[in-house]
Amino acid sequence: MAERNSNLLARFFSRSTRKWLYVGLGVKRWLALLFIGVTLLGLGFAYILVDLYRTIDLPDIFYYLTLQFISRTERALLFGVLALACVVIALYKLSQVLLAPFVGDDTNVVDRLYRQRARKRGPKIVALGGGTGLSTLLRGLKDHTDQLTAILTVADDGGSSGKLRRELGVLPPGDFRQCIAAMADSEPLMSQLFQYRFGTGAGLDGHAFGNLFIAAMAGVTGSF
Repeated sequence: MAERNSNLLARFFSRSTRKWLYVGLGVKRWLALLFIGVTLLGLGFAYILVDLYRTIDLPDIFYYLTLQFISRTERALLFGVLALACVVIALYKLSQVLLAPFVGDDTNVVDRLYRQRARKRGPKIVALGGGTGLSTLLRGLKDHTDQLTAILTVADDGGSSGKLRRELGVLPPGDFRQCIAAMADSEPLMSQLFQYRFGTGAGLDGHAFGNLFIAAMAGVTGSF
């Protein structure tokens, strides 16, 4: 039990937990509002208890339940520490339960929020190019900013892109496919999906799924 409590305290005071107090996360103001609300709720409840204590003859057990055998200062400190611990534990567990479906099992919530806020404040970058080089550049830049724009030069006329270009009259989607996969949040899965090439099938042999997907979206929306 003692080891479990020490591990819990270590989590609370870890570096990742202290990130909740970093500037720019937009969390401290709501924590302050929560603290004010809990304090006002406690004061209201305390007024009710005081009124009951003065107007109703309570059983002797309330003498021990309200810790009247110690000084008021000690009681205030004890109840304050217990209340703060309950609020912190409740917020910690509640955030884990509510945000678990939206983050990976190996990702800390505050770390992900911190990175997202940092990327939103990142510089505005426009990358111009084509081929494998541009997608590689975007893959590195996306960790530093969300304000990222890619301008592609498309001149591919071979393979799957060349076939779609000749048969459907669309822009060659190969470079678009690589850049979309590079900028995706779930990059490994998106890359595997978009880079998958059909090995058999009449009309599908040699085509990458990402190219077909982009060509279909171009047909639905009217453009890239």
